[in-house]
Amino acid sequence: MKKEIDFLKTIEQLDFEEGIPEDFKDFPKQTVNLLKQSHLKITAAESLTAGMFQATVATIPGASNVFDGGFVTYADSIKVKLLGMDPQLIEDNTVVSGPVALAMAKLSAEKIKADIGVGFTGVAGPDPLEGNPVGTVFISTYNRTNNEKIVKEFHFSGSRQAIREKSVLCGFALVQEII
Repeated sequence: MKKEIDFLKTIEQLDFEEGIPEDFKDFPKQTVNLLKQSHLKITAAESLTAGMFQATVATIPGASNVFDGGFVTYADSIKVKLLGMDPQLIEDNTVVSGPVALAMAKLSAEKIKADIGVGFTGVAGPDPLEGNPVGTVFISTYNRTNNEKIVKEFHFSGSRQAIREKSVLCGFALVQEII
């Protein structure tokens, strides 16, 4: 647990303006290999990352063993329409919130019948959203096999792209934690 917290803090503080630092480039592959070894399927519902997490999974050889598909739910109305999210949840908490990230993770796993669901919601910029400053991100993982859930809040700095890349990498870290 301490190692995971240190890893997440490191990512949160690093400069990603030149892309993902070399030390972290194999992390997605390690995560997919863990999923394969555990015979688990993964899916995601992504807002601010707009499919970047799922695209990263798909670049790894053997991804089809662990990934059948997922959702890009950028607009609130699409979260409701595709995932079946209760619009009241968004209204009560704002779209950039832990409860919405958890619902995205859980609903995506249920819809796809995947073992692990990941939800990403946040503000990549350039402007704040619903009172949340740029860089505010909530990521959740949900394990459908044992109902375990993790929800984390981050405050990333950097460009829009750097915030999205940090989000994706932290998503992989949370998947490793919940496996």
